[in-house]
Amino acid sequence: MNPRQLSRGEFLALTGLLSGSTLLRGTAVAATPAPPPAAGQPTRAQYEQLRRECRAALAPGSPADAGGELVRIGQWMQRQGMSGDIYGNGDLVQSFEKRIAGLLGFEDGCFMPTGTMGQLIVLRMYADAGGHRTVGLHPSSHHVLHENDAHRILHGLSDVTISPWTRPVLASDVAEAREPLGSVSVELPVRWLGGQLQTWEQLEDLKRTCREKGVKLHMDGARLWECQPFYGRSYADICKGFDSVYVSFYKMVGALGGAMVVGGKDFIRTARTWRHRHGGNVFQLYPYVASAAMRLDEVLARIPEYVKRTKAVTELLAADTRLTVLPRPVQTNMFHVFLRGDPGALSQKRDRIAREDKVWVANGFGQTRVPGIVQTELQLDEGITGIKDKDAARAFLRLLEAA
Repeated sequence: MNPRQLSRGEFLALTGLLSGSTLLRGTAVAATPAPPPAAGQPTRAQYEQLRRECRAALAPGSPADAGGELVRIGQWMQRQGMSGDIYGNGDLVQSFEKRIAGLLGFEDGCFMPTGTMGQLIVLRMYADAGGHRTVGLHPSSHHVLHENDAHRILHGLSDVTISPWTRPVLASDVAEAREPLGSVSVELPVRWLGGQLQTWEQLEDLKRTCREKGVKLHMDGARLWECQPFYGRSYADICKGFDSVYVSFYKMVGALGGAMVVGGKDFIRTARTWRHRHGGNVFQLYPYVASAAMRLDEVLARIPEYVKRTKAVTELLAADTRLTVLPRPVQTNMFHVFLRGDPGALSQKRDRIAREDKVWVANGFGQTRVPGIVQTELQLDEGITGIKDKDAARAFLRLLEAA
């Protein structure tokens, strides 16, 4: 498929984003207010309550007790003897920046209120330094689908799709790009491909090709944390050869929000200036930083087990020929499932399964380009600890039962 055949508007409409689907909760577009529920449909509050009553979940959700979360953050800071910051200047923020930079193998890091801000800053800096304002992207890149053309409107950058939709970006895509590239932004893993990754050899070849062509290579590492079991190498080894990396702290880690960009010292010094220009120099960042810092080690330690269980669950699901799992074999703890049905009817079945089995089997269902085929995105995390693999698969397969 030619990646240009499907426009951004068509894509969003077909996946249910424009109708407020929860399939992409956590993205900028998914934050668009949903229309009022139809007669007989649960309200947002009822939806959240039903989900909270489940003993297990196959898709991530938000903390049930927002007030309690703030209390936990405060208690953690008191135990650590940490104080707040002023415009990012304080031991908690600066030590966390150094910690993440070191973990990923870079000299320094800059905490950002959002990943959108952080990545725009990176791409702008590369364009200013190198002269070429063209960014090579996968057709499902955040920059293309979820940021309202911010790279074009705010920074005068132009994007060029260098790969097909159906696979991650490869070295050949950079080498054969139809116009000169100043930078390439590569998502690891590719969310819209169910968490697919390049092989280690392909990733190393991509790094080498960008270096040889003088193209800056940036990692959109929104879900980088989940890649480590697949590669079996340290985060620093995975990131080595990238000029900069962005990571998220609310995706997978489960923090209140926030992100970080890491790179060389001079690069990060300039990034801080751009953060100020973007209005991102928040007076006090410490609640967001503490929320990430207090979780990170525990979450990273659990990811290998989540990936292991995801492999088991996906194979149990794939044994049923009425649905398709992507990718197979699964590469992270994220995957997509394609099945026949109507999004509304499947949501009703999901709610019934939640009430009867106390298992939340999906957040939402989006229509695909194939009539009658829908998809849902699953990600196994701490919600899977309350159920066995076979029972998780059995609960999901109840979606295929006749009405």
